[in-house]
Amino acid sequence: MANSMNFLTLLVSFLSLAPYCFCGRTNGGYLYPQFYDHSCPKAQEIVKSVVAKAVAREARMAASLLRLSFHDCFVQGCDASLLLDSSGTINSEKRSNPNRNSARGFEVLDEIKSALEKECPHTVSCADILALAARDSTVLTGGPSWEVPLGRRDSRGASLSGSNNNIPAPNNTFQTILTKFKRQGLDIVDLVALSGSHTIGNSRCTSFRQRLYNQSGNGIADFTLDQSYASKLRTNCPRSGGDQNLFFLDFVSPTKFDNNYFKNLLSSKGLLNSDQVLLTKNGVSAQLVKKYAENNELFFEQFAKSMVKMGNISPLTGSRGEIRKNCRKINS
Repeated sequence: MANSMNFLTLLVSFLSLAPYCFCGRTNGGYLYPQFYDHSCPKAQEIVKSVVAKAVAREARMAASLLRLSFHDCFVQGCDASLLLDSSGTINSEKRSNPNRNSARGFEVLDEIKSALEKECPHTVSCADILALAARDSTVLTGGPSWEVPLGRRDSRGASLSGSNNNIPAPNNTFQTILTKFKRQGLDIVDLVALSGSHTIGNSRCTSFRQRLYNQSGNGIADFTLDQSYASKLRTNCPRSGGDQNLFFLDFVSPTKFDNNYFKNLLSSKGLLNSDQVLLTKNGVSAQLVKKYAENNELFFEQFAKSMVKMGNISPLTGSRGEIRKNCRKINS
């Protein structure tokens, strides 16, 4: 009887803590941080080591790896479909408008996968590698850490149309962006917090040129953009040409994960239209921008929660999908 009571007490205690568990219930089972503790105990250490070396070589890589996580999860869920190259049966998502000439960091993921295959063959999925690399990239640049729920499996296909239609674009309206987030089970709080990932990284001239010039090529097309800031941007983002010229998304602290992104929005210095509309087009999102600009800790806390939530978008678990040996192609 005493043993039964002790078990009941432990069960009640566990259930009371359940809301704080970084776990995710999926159709095929649970994702949980300890998934590889026995099958590949060095998995997280290996991912962190390779990501750290890559970011040390090129600071921009942290933002690139973080971005891949977003672009994968918004298409078919977090299943590493983005990593597949085109083949006889697959039209790669790398060819989509949001990814073409823009998505990068695939070689780093190849390096991680190769190291993991040597350590524990056919065990760690490419989808989980993406999730871990996103967390490690955030931490390496000064951002928050979180326990990553693991246990995803890899897709056997990709969706070029899904990539073109589901990923928010820099020139989308606020409502379109919010709709695309809601389609993935994410809300307005997640939208604002996750947009904060633009505190690091770069954007191409072609992604915001429309904010600098009106249709005739004269004057300021976007009154929500600070004029002095716009003038500086024009020096390297001309009316035509220079499409691939890069600009910091956060010009104040471009390689440090912090809340300056939100402070920039309050100064009308958000680089992308999709950034600035968070302040100008919706009262709820505007209040969140102000809160995160005032409180870095609050931003970090919500960013971590929203990353875990995003990582739970339709993962393949159990017997669905596969564990790819090479992230670029399905197993033969």
